[in-house]
Order: sequence, then structure tokens, then C-alpha cells
Amino acid sequence: MQRVTLYVKTGCPWCVEVEAVLQRYGISYDRFDVLRNSEAYRRMKAISGQSQAPTMEWGDEVLADFGGQELEAFLRDKDLS
Repeated sequence: MQRVTLYVKTGCPWCVEVEAVLQRYGISYDRFDVLRNSEAYRRMKAISGQSQAPTMEWGDEVLADFGGQELEAFLRDKDLS
């Protein structure tokens, strides 16, 4: 499986939803709160071109500013759902 990095913001309901989906499918990930980690915030902006969370790196792919439904569709495309 590809390495997964998730950039979130404290209090973000979409971030909570996305984490629940990842956990439901047993997908491990590295989690960075960009409100508490300025280097992670800079990385998130560099890879996505924006400041919205959640943002996820899945190997060489980036999924930015998404919710649970978009993640479910992404996982289906990867044959993981």
C-alpha cells in the first residue's frame, strides 16, 4: 500500500469524517495538524496549491479539500472499498 499522509485542522468536521473513513477501512496514515505544525502547513500548501483541509498525500497523488464521499470514491478507484 502507498504511504498515506493526512493534513488536518483541529475542529474541522470534514477532517473528522475523513479520518473515520480511513479508520473504517483499516488504512494507516501519518496525521499532521497544520494549525499546530507550521512546517506541515507549508507542505500542505506546496503539494495542493491551497490552504484547505483535509489534504491527503497517497503516494504520488494528492487529494485536497475533500470529504468522506470523495474519499470513498477515491478508495473505490483504488479497489480498497
